[in-house]
Formats: sequence, structure tokens, C-alpha cells
Amino acid sequence: MLRAMSTHVRVRERLQISHLEAMISGGAQAIELFCQKEHFDYTDRARIRELAGWFREHPGMLHSLHSPIYSEADYGRHMAPPVNVVADEKFQRIAAMDEAKRAIEFAEQTPFRFLIQHLGVGREKWEPRKMEYAITALEHLRVFAKPLGVTVLVENIDNEITTPDKLQEIVNTAHFDDLGFCFDIGHAHFGMGVRASFNTMQDKIRSTHLHDNHGMRDEHLWIGDGTIDWDEAMGLLLTAPHTPALLLEISGESQKEISAGASESFAKLEKAMEEAQRQTAER
Repeated sequence: MLRAMSTHVRVRERLQISHLEAMISGGAQAIELFCQKEHFDYTDRARIRELAGWFREHPGMLHSLHSPIYSEADYGRHMAPPVNVVADEKFQRIAAMDEAKRAIEFAEQTPFRFLIQHLGVGREKWEPRKMEYAITALEHLRVFAKPLGVTVLVENIDNEITTPDKLQEIVNTAHFDDLGFCFDIGHAHFGMGVRASFNTMQDKIRSTHLHDNHGMRDEHLWIGDGTIDWDEAMGLLLTAPHTPALLLEISGESQKEISAGASESFAKLEKAMEEAQRQTAER
């Protein structure tokens, strides 16, 4: 499986070329850019040129973009309104879709496969009207992304709108056969469980977010620093109909050096995968 990593590991800092190179040094074969203004300002032409130039020198390295969560440089402070494509107010939904489209436009400079999209914000409750809002937003984004070669992947996050069951209901109701899921194992672990979530989402999983926690809240720890059963998780991913990337999404507060942390985490994932394969062979 492709080893990949999100720049979320330094989301509270301005993204530097040295960060990208440290990910490669740690074993990453592909990168996901996290679209957050103080980290990677996808509206800044100079920043776009700088990063596009690096990716041109490393063809095929850009795997995905994470759609914006805040439209302003506000990560972690929560002072600005979130980018929410299923917000109750129509003007907020339109503004959120426009923000996501601005991020997708980076594909005009550097091709990438997937846009990782949230529906709603953390702990947002499900209401019947959210189905309409989600379908409308995903329809607009997929139509905008498709000519640029980008597929929209919806992520299971910590809310009632993106539980695995609700994600399947949204996509199946709208007959969005060209959309997929980003399976966030960390979110699944403190949600309905890794196995149960995988079993519901597996047919549409195209990428992953891998990080650890202790089963209570979102911590985005390095692999092995929490309580996720990675032997089980890797065994499940090996059975996915569409082989997804193993994409690390580690906390922006991590103090561990990127290259060392990535190398250690990928080694643990590969060991878990080997153990899962051994167990399968013995059955």
C-alpha cells in the first residue's frame, strides 16, 4: 500500500519545503496538503507558485488536498466561523462551497487525485434537512472537481452527519457513484468502532487518515501511542475492494521530528500488516 502523510503534522506553522522533504525522508511516498490559511494559503498566488514548483519537481507526489475547515487563519482558536457546507444558513453553505472550490483550483497547477471533504463540524447533530444540504454541496463540488481530475472523498468525522451509516445513506440516495470515502480510523475508534465502521464504508473507501488515540476523543497521535488495534485495522484495510493509501494525519501539536515519527509509524503499520497477512494465511 502507498505510504502517505498529511502536512497537518505542522498545521500550526507556515508550511515549508523542508517539511515536505522530511516526510519523504521518513518514508512517505505521497503527500496530502492541509488547506488552512496560516499553514498553506491556497488563495495566495505566491504560495501556490512556490508549492506547485516543488511538486513539479516531484511528479505524482501530491495525493490529496484536505478541504478548508476555516476560511481565515484561525486553526485551533475557533474565533472565525467554520467552513461548513451543511450549515443552517444558505449564505454560509454557499460561502463554504466557494471556499472548497478555491482549494480544488490548485489542481490547475499541480494534479492531485482526491479532495477530502467534511460534512458539518464536530459534534453537529443530524437533522433531516442535512440530507438535502449534503447532497447539494456534494453535487456542486463533484461537478467542479471532475474536469480537473479530482474525486471528492467524504470523511467520517466526530458528528452525527458523517457516521458510516449516514454517509452511505447520503451517497446512495443521490446515486453519487463517482464519490468515495476517506476512512478515518482514529475517528472510527472513538466512534462506532474500527471494524463496524469499516464494514459499512468499505466498498467506497479510497483513502485513509491514520492516527491513534485512547478511544475517548480525537488526539491524532503517532501510530502505537494510543489503543487502536493496528493488527486488526491493517487486516481490514487489506480486504478493501479499492486499495487505499496509508495516510498519516498527526496532530499539529506533535513535538516529534517529522522524519523520525513518520519512519517509526510506517514501520509499525507495515509490521501490523505482516501480522495480519500471517494470521490470514494460517486460517
